[in-house]
Amino acid sequence: LAGLEAGHLVARPHAGKAAALRAGLAAASLDQVAFSDADLATPLTHLADLRAAIAAGCDIAIGSREGTGARRLGEPMYRHLMGRGFNLIVRALLLPDINDTQCGFKLFRRPAITAILERGRLYRDTGTITGPRVTAFDAELLVVGRQLGYRICPIPVVWRYGRHSKVQPAHDTWHNLRDVILVRWNLWRGRYN
Repeated sequence: LAGLEAGHLVARPHAGKAAALRAGLAAASLDQVAFSDADLATPLTHLADLRAAIAAGCDIAIGSREGTGARRLGEPMYRHLMGRGFNLIVRALLLPDINDTQCGFKLFRRPAITAILERGRLYRDTGTITGPRVTAFDAELLVVGRQLGYRICPIPVVWRYGRHSKVQPAHDTWHNLRDVILVRWNLWRGRYN
């Protein structure tokens, strides 16, 4: 990570992951903008791999916990099955060629993330919430990027399950499914064009 410019904090009321990412991504000013899960489940050393993909012509480089070279460490089987089930739905309805939309490790070219955030619709104005909220916000970022013609490149990463995960299986499955249906509806209505 040597040579990377220092970041800054963006203060805002708690409104969930999507709202925090929206605020941080919009406030970033460098040519490339990345985000990572706060627990660093994917080591930051993989940022070099994502940057290499951007240098090779990708507009969006996403960490992938699936495919050759990817590894999942310490993940309970029920969580893996939940994730793969969700990905089957995402692939069927939104992104048939992306094996992992939800890995919290992504890098965007500045023009790409700016255009995507302008068109994204999930969790624009959420207000304050009191608990964690896991959403399909990541999938929407990629759907909008694809609609705008940006090249998306999955990069295999090592990912370690966080034992203190705030995912609530029944509750979050419902929210994610609802979000995927909303994104599909927005696609049909041409709201991302």
